[in-house]
Amino acid sequence: MTTPPDVLDAADPLARFRDRFVIADDVVAYLDGNSLGRLPKATAERLATFVQDEWGGRLIRGWSEGWVELPVTVGDELGAAMLGAAAGQTVIADSTSVNIYKLLHAAATVRPDRTELVIDSTSFPTDRFIVESVASARGLDVRWIEPELVENVTADVLARVLSDRTAAVLLGHVDYRSATLLDLPGLTTQVHDAGAVIIWDLCHSAGVVPINLDDHDVDFAVGCTYKYLNAGPGAPAFLYVAERHLTVATQPIAGWWSAADLFAMADRYDASPTITRMLSGTPSIGGIIAVQEGVRLIAEAGVDAIRTKSIALTDYLVERLDNAGFEIVTPREGTRRGSHVTVQHPQARAITDALIERGVIPDYREPDFIRLGLSPLSTSFGEVDTCMSVLIDVAGARA
Repeated sequence: MTTPPDVLDAADPLARFRDRFVIADDVVAYLDGNSLGRLPKATAERLATFVQDEWGGRLIRGWSEGWVELPVTVGDELGAAMLGAAAGQTVIADSTSVNIYKLLHAAATVRPDRTELVIDSTSFPTDRFIVESVASARGLDVRWIEPELVENVTADVLARVLSDRTAAVLLGHVDYRSATLLDLPGLTTQVHDAGAVIIWDLCHSAGVVPINLDDHDVDFAVGCTYKYLNAGPGAPAFLYVAERHLTVATQPIAGWWSAADLFAMADRYDASPTITRMLSGTPSIGGIIAVQEGVRLIAEAGVDAIRTKSIALTDYLVERLDNAGFEIVTPREGTRRGSHVTVQHPQARAITDALIERGVIPDYREPDFIRLGLSPLSTSFGEVDTCMSVLIDVAGARA
């Protein structure tokens, strides 16, 4: 028998965090935090202070009063709170797309004698498009992994494409469609055993799954901050470069912020020997401040506790969906999925639209997927219950 949602909410040690977010009056259930997280109240207050006091009051003096260091300062905070990354390896910069572009080029410089980049054919479009672009620019070939939707990229599937020609492999930690959580430690070791390096796209896992990049010997990683980090639409992304690669990894956008001496205005470019070598142009200070507030929330709650609630939320949703007869294309085991559950339905587009009209906000992915994203710090069991009531009603009406 399913435990009532009010009982689950009363027993939830993270329930208090929901009050730390702005909750829209016209939304009865927000299950799209895996695409855009809710606004933390602290972020709104901090940005108002930044605009008035730092930008408005200090003007250009702000650069010498902490702004210059902010990409690395917040990168270190993010790395410690959710990536298992020691200081000096993570930086806040640009967008996920730009950072993937940088890291693919950097990975190719680490393995200059190799001729192939590997990615799965169902990866998020940005990842696939940029792999093809970098391969074309560097005269490399692309090898495609062909995974099944729910099992996804396993060791056996990956083994079919690895060879002594593989320079780098780009994988998404959590599949954006099915929510399948890949075996990061095992696949990383497998790539290394083939003599290649790996880049992990952490967009759907950062802030909701413990990752431990250093312990698992990951080479490179990238992720966005507007999902479970709640930093807002278009917030700057993060990238990670293992310390052992910092002196050899070369990125292609050699802007002045990646130079060894930022303000030397030198005639010749010398790359920074630190993680700042991965920067390019002037960082978005307002955006990084929003990232910092999101990181602080996650650090306060603890990513292990967040993961525990994520599994509880998705378990509850899976049980409710099963009881209602919906088809789920997400792993049944809580430890094998991220923090969303995907329903496959022939009328998925129409059902999604009808849900939104009634204040229940999921999102839709082609060709026939309804994604129900559960952000543990801001989503209650009561919201999941409300979503299910409306979903059952809408689907029944469509039938």
